[in-house]
Amino acid sequence: MNLVNPVQKQAITTADKVFESLQHDIVEGRIEPGSKISEPELSKQYQVSRSTLREALNRLEKCHLIERKANVGSRVVECSVTGLLEIYQVREALEGMACRLAAQNMTDEEIEDLKRVLAVHADTKELQDGVAYYQEEGDLDFHYRVILGSHNAQLITILCSELYHLVRMYRCQFGMNSPRATRAFDEHRHILTAIAERDGELAEILMRRHIAASRKNIEKKLEKEY
Repeated sequence: MNLVNPVQKQAITTADKVFESLQHDIVEGRIEPGSKISEPELSKQYQVSRSTLREALNRLEKCHLIERKANVGSRVVECSVTGLLEIYQVREALEGMACRLAAQNMTDEEIEDLKRVLAVHADTKELQDGVAYYQEEGDLDFHYRVILGSHNAQLITILCSELYHLVRMYRCQFGMNSPRATRAFDEHRHILTAIAERDGELAEILMRRHIAASRKNIEKKLEKEY
């Protein structure tokens, strides 16, 4: 079953390219959270028509990266501690479900590919030093590959299109380096083992525990900082 890769789908139209550029700048913080969207300025900056820009902005709104308010206009969403923790609660439920389905639906080839992804992660210096886990997007993201492996188009749309870059935006703003890096990698290995053994119930439990542990770690980290 071939499903579209929402994160790494090739940009074709001008609106696609503007959308990707704006998305990247928002996620990385080059366009600051809470900042007002000026269509004239952005049209000039990206050298595109207002209609093309609006098409890109509509897609950014669907990704929850910008919000529109009556009599106010469009703004980049503001990251909040409450918003971050709510996202992790949603991820715990939906990614747990995706993991159960991945154990049922992933092909043997997809499982071998996922093993290679973890091998790449294991070779990174930051993980070996125990200070950070691999944070690249798309095909080298363990969670992303598991979600695609669910072969459930609705889950893929929600988690990989609508929420994926919002999660990355929060990671960039709050910083997710932590001493949990090595443990998180070990949890990924156990999840992969459950998937490979086609044990959907265990895979779901392990994924839910993994995301819940990450959420609790973030809560502790933020309690010290705020």
